Amino acid sequence: MKPIKAIYVDDEAPALELIKKYCLDMPEIELMDTFLDPREALDDLLLESVELLILDIEMPGLSGTDFLALVPKGKLCIFITADPTYAAKAFDMDVIDYLVKPVFPDRFKKAVQKAIDYLKFSASEAEQSYLTFKSDYKLNRVLLDDIQWIEGFREYIKIVTRFKQYLVLQRLSDFMNKNGELGFVRIHKSYIVRKKDIVSIGAQSVQVKGGKQLPIGRTYKDLLK
Repeated sequence: MKPIKAIYVDDEAPALELIKKYCLDMPEIELMDTFLDPREALDDLLLESVELLILDIEMPGLSGTDFLALVPKGKLCIFITADPTYAAKAFDMDVIDYLVKPVFPDRFKKAVQKAIDYLKFSASEAEQSYLTFKSDYKLNRVLLDDIQWIEGFREYIKIVTRFKQYLVLQRLSDFMNKNGELGFVRIHKSYIVRKKDIVSIGAQSVQVKGGKQLPIGRTYKDLLK
């Protein structure tokens, strides 16, 4: 597997230098750049290729949590901070790990390995048969054939399977951008299904396997023809 691509943002220069040193000793991570000013790291071209964000939380002007909220969904994140009281908020944001300064090399390596394991899991041998996502503080993997439909609620989606429903912090449009190649199609501004699961298309609804009727938007109906 190729090294995971990362950037590190921290307003403390010694902390930047320490993590740079750790990364030089780890072939499994490519630290593409470091930033003292988080606003300078908000570069669309750079962030497009970054897989892992390593962020200090307490920074002037733009905190690490605010920074994470501004970047495209789906980026993995490790928070590094001197204040352990942020731990609960960090895990509410579903980050990969949370490190308290001073960060020691073994602990940093363990955090990076968690991110690498997540990427490997997402691109596992059955990548065309499973959907991998984070929900309720856990990494979940469900069979594509078990998914009945996906419903959007602004910043969240609900993945409905034959056995269980999952709430995921992700926009419906972001889900389609990431998983469209798995056979998903958008039938409505609030609904996604797998094209192979569509049984029939009516004037105002689509029937999917299992008999569920879902609304269809006129724009999306034209795309299914």
